[in-house]
Amino acid sequence: MYIHKKSSWDKCKGAEITPESVFDDRRNIIKALGLGAIGASIPGHVQAGIFDLFGEKKPESAFITSPLTYTTNPQFSATGIPTPLEKVTTHNNFYEFGTSKQDPAENAQGFKVDPWTLVIEGEVERPLTLDLDDLTKLIPLEERTYRLRCVEAWSMVIPWVGFPLAALLKRAGVTSKATHVAFETLFDPEQMPGQKSRLMGGGIHYPYVEGLTIAEAMNELSFLSVGLYGKTLPPQNGAPIRLVVPWKYGFKSIKSIVRIRVMDRQPPTSWNQLASHEYGFYANVNPEVDHPRWSQATERRIGEGGLFSAKRIKTQLFNGYAEQVSELYRGMDLKTNF
Repeated sequence: MYIHKKSSWDKCKGAEITPESVFDDRRNIIKALGLGAIGASIPGHVQAGIFDLFGEKKPESAFITSPLTYTTNPQFSATGIPTPLEKVTTHNNFYEFGTSKQDPAENAQGFKVDPWTLVIEGEVERPLTLDLDDLTKLIPLEERTYRLRCVEAWSMVIPWVGFPLAALLKRAGVTSKATHVAFETLFDPEQMPGQKSRLMGGGIHYPYVEGLTIAEAMNELSFLSVGLYGKTLPPQNGAPIRLVVPWKYGFKSIKSIVRIRVMDRQPPTSWNQLASHEYGFYANVNPEVDHPRWSQATERRIGEGGLFSAKRIKTQLFNGYAEQVSELYRGMDLKTNF
């Protein structure tokens, strides 16, 4: 396994950032499908709908998942029927494996997660280097069922297995200088074909990076997942470890993490670098702040059926988690800091 040594938050310069004209694959996908204005109104689930409507064979997983030992935390049990496992594992955004919703399930099955190294560094008193075994044994695992809301206006309800991000940061000992936490996905173009091709990878400047404020990272909802539905993560869902921040749009929940760096400044983040007017650093779910190309007022909840059977529901501020997170943004203009 190859781990990128120079983090994007250390070296990104303006000239290195891919122009918007080559990254805007969401628009390109819609055009390629010939859906025009229809696609603009239902961008996030067009591909899944076409997949279901025409009865194409769904990808079958060749990646073996393993049962996990965990307890269920009843304090984090989202309302709503959990999204079927088949949909959770075949309707994914993971551009390292391609830009259509089915690409990750089809292209990630040979993905190797053993060996794996997760490094926690930066403004910490005790830097950590964890291996694959540590990810499931260092901190007791629990199951939490969270709502997941994509910026493309579709949503799911998923039972994740993992541990609080705060528990790991406390083990590392965050210093008083810390203001933000940055995350980095594995950079391995041999395993991740989307990292080789701007077209296949959506024009993203890889490795994929994301970030939170230190207060967001220490919030009780912020979760590092190593599994779903009681078993280890499939590769298309971010094996072996990913972030889950349920009050933010899904692209903040970075997958296949190899590096966590505690910082004294705000790190650059991948989608924000590419189009800051469309993808803010905070990316909090907010029905009052539309994406430039689609409304965020409602969402389609992915369920058993296809495109036209997905239930349309109203989107809630902070994805329904306002009670737990609204204090983080007291006095902040949420339309400016989107």
